[in-house]
Amino acid sequence: QVQLVESGGGLVQAGGSLRLSCAASGSIFSINVMGWYRQAPGKRREKVADITNGGSTNLADSVKGRFAISRDNAKNTVYLQMNSLKPEDTAVYYCFYSDHKSDYWGQGTQVTVSR
Repeated sequence: QVQLVESGGGLVQAGGSLRLSCAASGSIFSINVMGWYRQAPGKRREKVADITNGGSTNLADSVKGRFAISRDNAKNTVYLQMNSLKPEDTAVYYCFYSDHKSDYWGQGTQVTVSR
């Protein structure tokens, strides 16, 4: 089992920044992928970004140039730095962890961007 604890969500004005963190604990394999999905009201959950244990990253086109994903393997923690936030970034952001056996999800953290 892997437990994920997210932090860093909140309310911010358009153009502002937030940094999300997600700490994993439990039975963590050295080879894994961590990242973030988001889900806005009435919309499907979409992948925002992911990063492998080796540091390879992927970002959704909608956030490229504004968001950055990073991780600290020693702390089993993944970060999502969100800059130039837009109202359309408003959603619940979910952290995930994936290895060769299972996928795990965090409880979600709300990000609200006001105009």
